[in-house]
Amino acid sequence: MPVKVVAFIAVKPGQEDAFVAAARICVAASRAEPGVLYYDLWQEPDGARRFVFNELYVDDAAVQQHMASDHFKALGMALRDIAAAPPTIIASQPVDVAD
Repeated sequence: MPVKVVAFIAVKPGQEDAFVAAARICVAASRAEPGVLYYDLWQEPDGARRFVFNELYVDDAAVQQHMASDHFKALGMALRDIAAAPPTIIASQPVDVAD
């Protein structure tokens, strides 16, 4: 069953460029992972320091593989100095609403 993950990351003032540089590496590597259907980074408008990862995986095993990857762990290490707060991560599964 597919898994949708949305992760919100707030960064410290002045750390936006450092976060984007660290995220760029993780996004590129994540997009190449088997089982990743979609992996993108967004930023709230108007100079906000909150970023949003929008991710879609084929199943939970793909999510677990991603979380075990070196590039994901490296981003986590970078966030120790960059993040203003712990990330908010929401994982969800599809709901069949077809008639």
